Amino acid sequence: MPRISYFYGIVVTMYHDEHNPPHFHVLYSGAQASFALEPLRRVRGRWPGRAERLVLEWAALHRDELVMNWERAQRGEELITIDPLD
Repeated sequence: MPRISYFYGIVVTMYHDEHNPPHFHVLYSGAQASFALEPLRRVRGRWPGRAERLVLEWAALHRDELVMNWERAQRGEELITIDPLD
């Protein structure tokens, strides 16, 4: 599971050859969740409110890069690292 970003203790990953809809996974302090790219929202898992706001803010800033990584993952290509939330 390639790690594509890390900020404030939040690990963001995306799997290769994953099912639709396009999404990414997050891990924080033992909590796990998945977030869809369109519309940008949590689709699975329990997630702390403040951490969810940070993930949504980060994903909104990097939506194009997330979509590009999703497309790369579907083709089995190496994923790019995405800048963390400042």
